[in-house]
Amino acid sequence: MYLGSPTLTFLHVAISLIGILSGIVMGLGLLAGKRLDGLTSFFLWSTILTSVTGFIFFPFHGVTPGIVVGILSLIALAFACVARYTKRMEGGWRKAYVITAMIALYFNVFVLIVQSFQKVPALHALAPTQQEAPFKIAQLTCLLIFAIWTILATMKFRESTATA
Repeated sequence: MYLGSPTLTFLHVAISLIGILSGIVMGLGLLAGKRLDGLTSFFLWSTILTSVTGFIFFPFHGVTPGIVVGILSLIALAFACVARYTKRMEGGWRKAYVITAMIALYFNVFVLIVQSFQKVPALHALAPTQQEAPFKIAQLTCLLIFAIWTILATMKFRESTATA
């Protein structure tokens, strides 16, 4: 089903940016050993909504990289929700939660970079086909930041130190 319109596109982008911003704060909270329960729930739901609106607000023309990222994000989010709410982050589920929540945030930022290089004229001029070095450097830098951030968050967000 396709509902596309400029208003729905704006709504999808707004939800995505809200998910990214709340996810960044959530991820920083993980580094500080803080649970941030309300904000984490907000991040998880807004990020789920980002993928869902991406599927229903835009036309389907076969499997695209955006569809694949959306599906992978929903899989990561499902694991994050189960780990956090069903398994209550007990034992290995704590690490599973941190890793899958950070993967979902990474996917949102990954798509933000892709969309920025497609829609922002100055960035598009630097990498019109997204095969050019500026785009690849931006994505590689993002991946490295998230890999390091996730490793540190997994080490810092331990059961004995995590607080509400």
